[in-house]
Amino acid sequence: MCKSRLLFTLFFLMYGNVLFGQNIQRKNELLWEISGNGLKAKSYLYGSLHSNDKRLFRLADSVYVALNVTKSVVLETDIFSLFEEWDTRKDEIRLLYDNKGKPYTANDQASETIYGNEDGMPQFLDAYFLQYCHNAKKNFFPLETVEEQLSLLTEIGLPDGNGMNLPVFDYLQEKVIELYLQGDIEGLNKMMNVNLSVEGDSEMYDELIVRRNERMVKGLDSLMRFNPLFCAVGAGHLGGEQGIINLLRKKGYKVRKVMAVFSEGSIPAKEEVRSFKNYSYFNEQVGLVAVFPGKPKELKIYDGHPYIIYRELGQGNTFSIEIVPVDGTLSLEEQAAIYIASPDASPYSQSIQDDGTEFYEGISDTYPEGPHWVRLIQNDEYLLILKAYGGNKFMNSNRPNLFFSRIWFDQ
Repeated sequence: MCKSRLLFTLFFLMYGNVLFGQNIQRKNELLWEISGNGLKAKSYLYGSLHSNDKRLFRLADSVYVALNVTKSVVLETDIFSLFEEWDTRKDEIRLLYDNKGKPYTANDQASETIYGNEDGMPQFLDAYFLQYCHNAKKNFFPLETVEEQLSLLTEIGLPDGNGMNLPVFDYLQEKVIELYLQGDIEGLNKMMNVNLSVEGDSEMYDELIVRRNERMVKGLDSLMRFNPLFCAVGAGHLGGEQGIINLLRKKGYKVRKVMAVFSEGSIPAKEEVRSFKNYSYFNEQVGLVAVFPGKPKELKIYDGHPYIIYRELGQGNTFSIEIVPVDGTLSLEEQAAIYIASPDASPYSQSIQDDGTEFYEGISDTYPEGPHWVRLIQNDEYLLILKAYGGNKFMNSNRPNLFFSRIWFDQ
């Protein structure tokens, strides 16, 4: 056997499984490497889609590598702050009860949200990147403030009482998903232009796309000089003469497409990124320990009570903890009568956690949550009001109980 054939045979035996276990999408233009113009390290620009469709989460190997190697994540805005008060569920939940008082939903269909439905991922894609950023303890920077986003929403339609009526122009239609999965940023840009231009008037396209592209490039130009970063913005912002890629090139940056390679097996960067599944929250003053799917927001509500909340925006699920000073004149059972508005068909019940802590738990139906699971636990100083709620499937799953079981007092 000649030397060249021997080398090829050895190469095939060693790496053939890798070569034939990969799918390469050469026309996919979602991930871009940014360098030059005085940058000390490379940054990455990724086109996202504001949806929780599971197909979008089959990320190319290079996306995992870019997420893993960069120290900062940049998005259009601080998504979780934008949704501190707004619920992304579109459907109201109605529970029925069996003869033992066990609740079940009136139907078993996946509840719809403004970013998809319960059959999709817990977060929509951009929120998934932010969840990973916080869980991995990386730096986060928004390109637009929450106030700027709210001002934009004021012009195109404010949220209603049950979520946000965003002008997504059928983002979830199969054609848009198809273009996105192909990585066709020019096709997406053209579709945005057509949908946002009413009777030939491009004012909305200019406001939602062109002017925002200019602001976001200005922000990227500043941030990249100090932080090698992974930036994800809507894929419709990337392409076109006035798109972010072209604007960066006009500023002197070298912007190179990164080939989209999809391995059938796992790679170290993918395993590393996916390992950050939870966020451990600790309140030292209260001695509270809680494990959330991601970093919660800390707010103050009634009488300044601490309120910790985390939302899964794609599926429309919410997890929260309210901390209230113990009223020494009331027993835990009496407080359950106050905080758990149980329907007659399904009264709350008392039980004991694995660590011996007494708790009361049941379904409560109050505004604005609607039907939701509640658990009450306390120590000598503080009462914890734990809540979990979502759509049809969530309310009949073990996820509320799993969340409750991951909350305790650090004694």
